[in-house]
Amino acid sequence: MKKLLLLVVVSCLVGAAPAWAKSRGGVVTVEVDLSAQEAGKEARLWLPYAVSDGEQQVSNVKVSGDYAASAVYTDRANGTPILYAQWDKGAASRKLVYSFVVEREEEVRRSFPAVEASWSPADYSRYLSATSLGPTDGEVKKLADTITRGKKTVLEKAKAIYDWTCENTYRDPETHGCGKGDVCALLKKPGGKCTDISSVFVALARAAGVPSREIFGIRLGKKAGEDVTGWQHCWAEFYLPGYGWVPVDPADVRKAMLLEKLKQEDARTKELREYFWGGIDQYRVKLSVGRDLVLDPPQAGAPLNTFGYPYAEVGGKAIDSLEPKTFNYRITYREK
Repeated sequence: MKKLLLLVVVSCLVGAAPAWAKSRGGVVTVEVDLSAQEAGKEARLWLPYAVSDGEQQVSNVKVSGDYAASAVYTDRANGTPILYAQWDKGAASRKLVYSFVVEREEEVRRSFPAVEASWSPADYSRYLSATSLGPTDGEVKKLADTITRGKKTVLEKAKAIYDWTCENTYRDPETHGCGKGDVCALLKKPGGKCTDISSVFVALARAAGVPSREIFGIRLGKKAGEDVTGWQHCWAEFYLPGYGWVPVDPADVRKAMLLEKLKQEDARTKELREYFWGGIDQYRVKLSVGRDLVLDPPQAGAPLNTFGYPYAEVGGKAIDSLEPKTFNYRITYREK
């Protein structure tokens, strides 16, 4: 990996890296300790498991702990990789450490074809379907039709929905975790965090006939070493026929607008909206895709709304993944 010259200054927006900062690499470590949870019960743990793709290279994966069994699986619907571990009823200690080296590239996908390729929506039905919190009918469909009125192509519709999302949602710092992504609730009160804002884009896009999906991951630190336990992040992608998946991140636009006290008419806002349309920064690792996940092995509880956080069950009861202190997990990042 080309060593990064220096870290981006603290005042720089998360995601708005300067032109020379095209990659970011380091070690991500997840430490889980379920020992303080209820004793005498079987404990099971599922972690999002990072793998290589076109924008990130994952290597030197290490897993250690005092578990009775551990393996890597994928969920059947989305192919999301899962690190699974379990501890027997009599285990006094329940610890696991998972680490990997990652080099993440900035992703820029804007060389769009002049003519849209022919395609069949049936081939992308999974990415056009409703989820439990992301319907594609009713008020969502009505709004999507209004936003995309007069737009003929997938690209035109996706851009109209992206612009609408940037203009009509807002970041609510009081939202728990990354948000639930409850689209019907968000259309009434469009404030939330990254999962909320990305889910609005995805549901509207699907309702308009644009294949779309949420991507769940975690941000990489900009310092030499950082605790990134609460740095989970969600962005979105839409599928452009004949071109491929295109990233968009209206949530980071709205986050920057809040942090920098920007208005829609500001030049900086325009810059951000242009950047996160088809571009995402290198300070993030992709971990999972999909909503309403049935894990592998299957969890005792209901399908997971999202899988960007560790998930565990003790005695068949889920532990709150959004409370890392009571769950007892820690995620850190350090430069290589």
